[in-house]
Amino acid sequence: MSKVTVVGAGNVGATLANVLTFNEVADEVVVLDVKEGVSEGKAMDIMQTAQLLGFDTTLIGTTNDYAATANSDVAVITSGIPRKPGMTREELIGVNAGIVKSVAQNILKYSPNVILIVISNPMDTMTYLSLKSLGLPKNRIIGMGGALDSSRFKYYLSQALGANANEVEGIVIGGHGDTTMIPLARLATYKGVPVSQLLSAEKLDEVVKATMVGGATLTGLLGTSAWYAPGAAGAYVVESIIHNQKKVIPCSVYLEGEYGQSDICIGVPVVLGKNGIEKIISLDLNDAEKELFAKSADATRKTNNVLKEINAL
Repeated sequence: MSKVTVVGAGNVGATLANVLTFNEVADEVVVLDVKEGVSEGKAMDIMQTAQLLGFDTTLIGTTNDYAATANSDVAVITSGIPRKPGMTREELIGVNAGIVKSVAQNILKYSPNVILIVISNPMDTMTYLSLKSLGLPKNRIIGMGGALDSSRFKYYLSQALGANANEVEGIVIGGHGDTTMIPLARLATYKGVPVSQLLSAEKLDEVVKATMVGGATLTGLLGTSAWYAPGAAGAYVVESIIHNQKKVIPCSVYLEGEYGQSDICIGVPVVLGKNGIEKIISLDLNDAEKELFAKSADATRKTNNVLKEINAL
């Protein structure tokens, strides 16, 4: 019997729980929140669609009862305050570091073999915090960001091409931030054809820039962080693990020399299966891409250093 816990019943967490339940990714899904009644209400609302939509997964909501999460195979941490218009992901670090660390420790009390997926922002730094503070093997700590950024990249590529997004391949590496992510336009393809042969350099540059500010664009429109795509991206990562699909998905993972970086969690393509991170894929980056990745890593480390300043590590 497979079990997934989602911590945080806000927009992202509730969407994630809904996608997991509707797609029957696991036999049981538990959604937990600190605000009384919210997770119970959302779980009940979703479960009342079971007959209408025809799914058999059981979804349970609970208020801060970590015992209900016992024996989870995967736990997703979405809790924390969301971005407001004009707020960077990095500005969230002080508050969210305490939340994420406490949540992760509570999950491990009841699910010592769990694989943790971090969505809370700043995501790369929260993933690094989880890895360093919990002492788990690096294959069991995963940041979701690259899966979302790559989905947005494919969306913008498909819009520019007038194509079906499912037939477009594109990958985003680097930090999960407006200035640190690296959409790899050179490697993007449409049905096997390099996108650079189908779009002008100017148009492709527009796509890259739109991808990088994709989250901020939605925050400006919505007045808060996006939730449908982040929730679905989280579920996509969970499914590859629970079903041992071994999909190649860009995620924030701990590097020990790969891509010329060490002691950092940052986005690179990995194979995700039942053991979590089963392999880190090495892309053949050109000199310009290597330089961008190094700059992204430097910026991510700068944010990580805040953890030490506030005594979170």
